[in-house]
Formats: sequence, structure tokens, C-alpha cells
Amino acid sequence: MRRTTIAWSCLAVLTISVVALATVYNALAGRHGESWWAWAAFTACTLSSAVLGVLIEFRRPGHRIGHLLQANGVVLAIMALAGAFAAYAVLEHPGTAGGHWAVLVEGAGWPLLYVPVMAIAFVFPDGRIMPSRRWRTLARVGVGSFALLLVVSAFADRPFDAPFASVDRPLPAIPSAIGGPLLAVGLLGAVLTLVAGALALRTRWFRAAGAERLQLRWLAYASCLIPVTIIVCLAEALITNGDRVALEVSLVVMLAAIPVAVAVPILRHGLYEIDELVDRTLIYLTLSALLLGVYAVLTVALATAAGGRSSWTTAAATLAVALAFRPLRGQVQDLVDRRFHRARYDGVRRVNAFLADLRSGNAQPEGIEQVLAAALGDPSLEVHYWLPQADAYVDPAGREPRVDAGDRAELPVQRAGVPLARIVHDPVLDAQPELRANVVEAAGLAIEIARLRVELRRQLDEVSASRARIVAAGDAERRRIERDLHDGAQQRLVSIGLALRHVQHELSPNGNGTSSALDDVVGELGTAVAELRGLARGVRPPQLDEGLAPALRELAGRAGLPVEVEATAQRFSPGIEAAAYFVACEGLTNATRHAGATTVTLRSAHEADRLVLTISDDGVGGASANGGTGITGLADRVHAHGGTLSVNSPLDQGTVLTAEFPCDS
Repeated sequence: MRRTTIAWSCLAVLTISVVALATVYNALAGRHGESWWAWAAFTACTLSSAVLGVLIEFRRPGHRIGHLLQANGVVLAIMALAGAFAAYAVLEHPGTAGGHWAVLVEGAGWPLLYVPVMAIAFVFPDGRIMPSRRWRTLARVGVGSFALLLVVSAFADRPFDAPFASVDRPLPAIPSAIGGPLLAVGLLGAVLTLVAGALALRTRWFRAAGAERLQLRWLAYASCLIPVTIIVCLAEALITNGDRVALEVSLVVMLAAIPVAVAVPILRHGLYEIDELVDRTLIYLTLSALLLGVYAVLTVALATAAGGRSSWTTAAATLAVALAFRPLRGQVQDLVDRRFHRARYDGVRRVNAFLADLRSGNAQPEGIEQVLAAALGDPSLEVHYWLPQADAYVDPAGREPRVDAGDRAELPVQRAGVPLARIVHDPVLDAQPELRANVVEAAGLAIEIARLRVELRRQLDEVSASRARIVAAGDAERRRIERDLHDGAQQRLVSIGLALRHVQHELSPNGNGTSSALDDVVGELGTAVAELRGLARGVRPPQLDEGLAPALRELAGRAGLPVEVEATAQRFSPGIEAAAYFVACEGLTNATRHAGATTVTLRSAHEADRLVLTISDDGVGGASANGGTGITGLADRVHAHGGTLSVNSPLDQGTVLTAEFPCDS
């Protein structure tokens, strides 16, 4: 393979050398040589074919497109050398040896110019003819037709075209009776082969998808430059009366663009920029035509109104064109997108509509995920937001997602170089990078806002979880104190009391008042035990071990006024039950000490995955959530569990304290 590559490289060097020699002879031919612009165009096409062909050989060894491009370069170089040497040897320096052979190659070798182009049409872009006997037959017909044309042209029984009509043919002539029909057959076969090449490209286009279709677009774009060049030439001829600047430029661009349009898709360099290139061409051609029309109309109108053309009419028309450029460009861009890139147009429009709803408050930023999924046609699309503090990506709910790297593709999203998110999508979208980039770019603001909201929500969740952990730790500490008081201090005091009673029984009846003193000590110990039991009960009632309902009933039994209890027997998490119990304690305390209530109703219920605790009394009312530290502390405790606390206390109409806790039960 390496030897083959070196051989093709040597062929490219030989082609360049032939072009250089042809350039020398064209210069020596003087006024009989080609003009500089025509020679530049022909040379550009020749060199681009040779260089790009050998580049393909290095990057994709053995690819037929590279070989055909180099063959095209060889053919063009030989034709250039033949034409230049013929002009030098026959016209500029008549009698130079080999001139009549150069004229023969220049005049009869024209069929060779079509052979590489025809072959490329049949095998582009993968280098293989489509697997069908029909296409192979057409290719063979094409080779035979052009070979027949080459032979008939070389042995034709007619003089060469001007300016070489006086040159004798070096080969024997075929009689016109035979050569005429053969020429007609060859021309018919060549035309049919060229049509078949176009049909082959059309067939491949309809069968292709993804990258292959983009490859075909490059060749289609270069082909469209041919009629554009013709139109430019005609327009220049009508407007400038013979000035050929635009003709020269357009010919050079067209002749060099065709090999480039063949090589770029094969090398896959800048493959996906074809849509952008087509867009820019359509936009600026249309825009130029519109602005030229505006300029012409305004110039004529102003000159007519002013009675003649002057510098100020030209300046006014130029100013109008400058002012119209930006709005016209936007309109043309919109028109091109709507007509040729409907998916991108609809996707960006969908995102812009969402942004309008977002600004008006009718949408939430996190909805951008569904909008992008619809705009890009990928229902499985996900947006993961980057959180710098966590050094991780999270989904809209704040959870770290799991991504299967084998089945999904990722697109990072940044603004001003700062990472915002990543778009996890179907790899099929990689074939439409421009659609993806345009839609995601339009959604950048919504993604940034959504990321900030997700980050804030996650921080709030962490604060709430921290508060809940603090409350849980406090509850656990109170339970430890209760347990220590019950199992430690109380038991020791009871044991001391029993020991003192035993000592009292051991004393004689006439203990000089000692028995009475011991009675007093035992009584004090009993009082201490009772106080410790009350303190332990205030830390956390043992009844909570049996559930919230028994604890509320026990609490109501110790209140100093009638309390009606309606409590659900359902169990909840220990933290929720403890928080609800302390809310009930504070509510009963307030009703007893401050509200002057005569009756209280204590009610707990499980409603829609929430524990609802209500303490209502018939007191004086006027309580406020901001009126003291007691209710504020209760609110903090309830909020720490993700719940809410409300106070309804009109003057002289009693108070209703309602606490709601989320629960999984």
C-alpha cells in the first residue's frame, strides 16, 4: 500500500511539472497563448485535482475518488500542455517539430475531459458503483462511447478547428461514410452516459441518509455553481459591455470548486459546514440582488425627481441600501431557513416562543427540557445542570443522573466559557450538528436560569435536611435524657427510699425521733421521684412509644380543663410524632395559661399523605404567629420537617392552631 501511495504521489508531481511546462509554452506563445485569467482558471482546476487526489491517497489509501481526481489532473495537464505547445509550435514559431501532434491531442482529446467526471458521478462518494447490473452496464457503455469518440476524433476526415485549420492530420482519415455514423453513435452514448451519471447521483441521494447525504450535498452545491457562473457572465456582458472581471473570478471559483467539492466529503474535513455554506450563498446572492435592485430603483427615481443624476442622489441611494441591509438580511435568513431548513426554523421558533412565555411568567425555566426534546425530535433528550459546589451534574429534580455512555451522546452547554449544563441525546442528532447547535444556542438563557433555580432548590433542600437532622438529634437527645432519668436517677432514688425504710424497720421503737425523721426523708425522696417523672414525661412521653393517639390522650388527661380528643390510630415516623406531640403540648399550654379557654378540642387526622394536627379552643383569641417565641419555635420545628403551621385567632372567637406534616404513611 505504501508503494502505491508513493507511485500516486509521483504522478501528482509529474502532473504539476507538466502544468509548469505548459505555463512556460503558453507564455512563449505570446499573443497566441491563452489570456492570463483563462489560464489561471484552467491551472487552478488542474492543480486542485492533482493535489487533492494525492491528499485523498494519503488519508484514504486506495480510494477510487482520489485516483479519479488525479486522473482528471493528468488529463487537464496534458490538454493544457498540448494547447500551449500547439500555439507555440504552429502559430508563434511555425515549423517546430511535434506541432501537428500537439494540435491533434488538443483538437481530438476533448472526450478525455469528460471521462473522470463521468466516473466520479458513478462512484461518488464511496468509490463503488451501485450494486446493480444496470448501472455496471451503463458504465461500460459510457467507457465504450467515449473511447469511440476519441478514436473517431483522432482519425476524422475533416480539418482541425481554427486557428489550426491549415495543419495536416498526422493519422490516416476514416471515410466520412463510416466516421459520421460512428461519431453519432459515440455522441449518443456519451450523452446518455452523462445523463445516467446525474441519475446515479439522484438515486444515491434518495437512498442516502446522515453523513452520506451531506457528502452528496457538497457535489450538488458545486454543480449549482455552473448555472450561477453562466448567469453572472450574461449579466456582466449586458451591464458592462465587455468587462470580464466577474467572468474571470466566477470561472476560477467554479473550476476549482468542483474538485474541492469532491475531495472535502471524502476527507470528512468540514463535512457538516455544507449547510452553512449553502445558506450563506443563498442569503448573500439573494441579498445582493435585492440591494442592487433597491439601489437601481432609488437612483433612477431620485435622478428623475432631481432632473438629472448627481452626487447627492448616489449618496442617498447608498444610504438607503445601508439602512436596508440589516432588516433585509433578517428577512432573507428567515425565508431561507423556512424553505430549506424547516426543522431548524421550527426548532428555533419553538424555543423563542417558550422564552416569550418565560418572560411573561407563563412557563417555568425547567420546562426547557421538554421544549428541546420537541424541537430536536428526540423524546429521550435530557438536560443535566452543572453545580460547581457539588462538582457534578444533576437533573431538574436535583438528583445525580446515571448516563449510559454507550447509547447516548452528550453536548456541553456553555455561556461566556462557563459550563452550564449538558444535553444528553440520541446519537442520531450528531448527523444534524447545525440544527442541534442553533436550537441549543437559542435556549441558552432558559438553560442558565433553570440551572440557577436547580442550584438554589438543591441548597434549600440541603438546609431543610440539615434542620431536620438537628431536630432529630434534639429528639434523640431528649429520649436519652428521659431514659437516663427513668433508668438512672429515678431508680437510684427509689432504691435509697427502700433502703431507708429498711433502716427504719431495724431501729427500735424508741429511736428518739429517728423514725419520724426517716419518714420525712422518704417523703422528700418520693417528691423528688415524682418531679423527675414529670420532668421525664415533659422531655418525651413514654406513650409515644405506643403511638401519637395514646400520647395525646395522656396529655389531655393531665390538662387543667376539659379536652376532647379525636386522634387517628395510624402510626407515623418517630420524628413526625414527636413534633406533633410538642405542638399539641404548646397549644394546650397556651389555651390554659393565656387564652382563658373553657374547652379545647385536640384532633389529628391523616389526609392526602399529610398528618394534620388541630388544636382549637374557645378562648379570647388574638394569638399571632409573630406574637411570641413559643409559636415561632413551633413553626421552626414544623418547618424543619417540611410542614406548615397556621394560626387563626380572631378576637373573642377562640384560636385554631393547625400543623401539617408531610408523611409517607
